[in-house]
Amino acid sequence: MKNKQLLKYVLTIVVFVLFSKIICAQQWGLYTLYAPINSTQTYLIDTNGTTYKTWTSTSTQKTGFSVYLIPGDTLVRPVARTGNSFTGGGMTGEVQKVTWDGTVVWDYVYSSSTYCLHHDIAPMPNGNVLMTVYESKTAAEATAAGCSSAIIIWSEKLIEVKPTGPTTGTIVWEWHLWDHLCQNYSSSMPNYVTSISQNPQLMNINYNTSKDWIHMNGIDYNEALDQITFSSRTMNEIYVIDHSTTSAEAAGHTGGNSGKGGDFLYRWGNPAAYGVTGTTANWNVVHDAHWISSDNPNYPNYLCGFNNGGVGGMGAKSTVDIINQPYNGSAYTYTPGSAMLPASYTYRHTSTYTTNSNGASQQLPNGNMLLCLSVSNVLYEINAAGTTLWSKTVTGAPANALRYTKCYVRGPMVSSSASSSLICPGEQVTLNSTATSVTETSPTYTYAWSSGQNTQSTTVNPTSNTTYTVTITNTAIGCSSTASVTINVNSLPATPVVSQNMNTLTSTVAFSYQWYQYGVLMPGETNQTLNILTDGLFQVEITDANGCTSISDAIDFYYTRISQQLLENEVVIYPNPTAGSVIILNGMGNKISLTNAMGNLLESKENINALDLSKYSNGIYYIAITSMEGKVTNQKIILIK
Repeated sequence: MKNKQLLKYVLTIVVFVLFSKIICAQQWGLYTLYAPINSTQTYLIDTNGTTYKTWTSTSTQKTGFSVYLIPGDTLVRPVARTGNSFTGGGMTGEVQKVTWDGTVVWDYVYSSSTYCLHHDIAPMPNGNVLMTVYESKTAAEATAAGCSSAIIIWSEKLIEVKPTGPTTGTIVWEWHLWDHLCQNYSSSMPNYVTSISQNPQLMNINYNTSKDWIHMNGIDYNEALDQITFSSRTMNEIYVIDHSTTSAEAAGHTGGNSGKGGDFLYRWGNPAAYGVTGTTANWNVVHDAHWISSDNPNYPNYLCGFNNGGVGGMGAKSTVDIINQPYNGSAYTYTPGSAMLPASYTYRHTSTYTTNSNGASQQLPNGNMLLCLSVSNVLYEINAAGTTLWSKTVTGAPANALRYTKCYVRGPMVSSSASSSLICPGEQVTLNSTATSVTETSPTYTYAWSSGQNTQSTTVNPTSNTTYTVTITNTAIGCSSTASVTINVNSLPATPVVSQNMNTLTSTVAFSYQWYQYGVLMPGETNQTLNILTDGLFQVEITDANGCTSISDAIDFYYTRISQQLLENEVVIYPNPTAGSVIILNGMGNKISLTNAMGNLLESKENINALDLSKYSNGIYYIAITSMEGKVTNQKIILIK
């Protein structure tokens, strides 16, 4: 028996290993997006190398140094704009959003004599775009900041732009490297520190100073951390900064989730840049700084960069280097004066190709990796073991390439809405959904709501805050997308309590009132009080400021009998039956006794006009009223709570 169990266990392990190898050996996704630098063409090809889609731009708006496809089947691309004041490698000056049919829906120019967009961008989940920007500093500004040389410097800034119109955008956040400098050249000049190595959160303005001083060339945004990483060709480093700051905090050294304002949270690759001696640079020209996605099975949330001269120097073999950065949320661990960890890359893929300019990689959810060797004009996919599964030699030199699944590219774009997003408990709400598939000619849809309905629109009656999700499937291609809508439910107002004084009923305070007799609305009776001139069962419905209502218990009022008894100066006790309290009219000056059905005395009071029975159990009770003249009046009371 034990041998059989052992054999079963071994077979299970073998099957698991074989299955894992098969899965890892498979290609991931279907479509690869790329655009040769300074080309009018952007391509989406399948894994057979067949072109599925081509976008064509004008000859004056050629693609710059990256291209992305965002949900909604929209390209986001930097444009190598003509007419920039800045000249040099990587200059763009313009960013576009282009729909599936080639329509340019956003064309944003950010270029002047003192600043210019260049190299990479990062489309953000909120629809905004992060952009890298050169900003020129004069020789006078350089020396005023502590530079040892009176030279023009192209510093860097990052801007987050929110599209506001076909050609307009608002900068909603910005970060300037110039706000985070240090120098130990002269204690009489600004930004002075006694030790560069004790201040790795700042950039040494006098390290490798030249006109194109930093030369950012890759940028990525991590929504979960709300942080930005970017790479510097000339510094041979990648950096991480906090995006949770305001622009004002980003200009300083405090604030944000990290508490460090816009200072570097982390930097890696060249310890000499922050004064740590006896070390060598890990990068030999770095591009394409990015986070690996959290769904990667091997390196989730690691940092990655493209090392142009990784093995043998520039012109030899390029590598992709992955770094397991020491962090915990917004905090990165390092010891000032020492090189930031890790001491070396965590994983390296050495390519058989080389590119001494640009280059990029993408780590895929099944553990595979897609590489773009720009100068070699080669795109290829490898598995976790480094085996090449797919390759494509292209015309032109793309700076990056990205792999997408069929359903990312061709899945329906869906949305959901509600007739009202703020209701009272139990109120009916209509949920609606829509779907479009701009890539498909004959989409057919099915609908599935989390509330159980399978129609495009449906009605619900939530009694508490509820989020409803609809899954819409294009059955023609088997691709689904989801959208959600949240219905917030206000609390009901407290049940109103009605008090009575003679023939006047008064409700507890509310926003508005409506009185009812025998359940029928009483026209015009919308005050807090109601004067009763007839017999009946009376209730008040109150409404709060949110429009939610609550109705009181019914009060049984016998106007004719009570009025006659009051005229005859008799004692009147009501309501009967009661849910708790009873009113005693003409009871003042008399002795009031309460007994139960067994005749036991429960209470005895004088000079009262009300009696509370709510503390007693449901049943029959007797109230005896003894006048000053000795006359005794008995009344049976039924208590029903």
